[in-house]
Amino acid sequence: MEKIKVWLDPEGDYLEVMFEQKEGYFRETVIDQVMEKVDVDGNVIGFSIMKVSSLKEHPLDIVLSKVEK
Repeated sequence: MEKIKVWLDPEGDYLEVMFEQKEGYFRETVIDQVMEKVDVDGNVIGFSIMKVSSLKEHPLDIVLSKVEK
């Protein structure tokens, strides 16, 4: 079983979750406060959420997906 890494910065109101530890980059999603991290092939390897405390009142519903080439 692979480990999932989770970082929470309460002062920065930021959450980051990584499914795999490898090279990649963050890109925007349809929700402004969410970025997905993808590898060079477009596979999602993690995501980040800014203003994560706002989710207490409004659940987040987003699909993270592979880039179609």
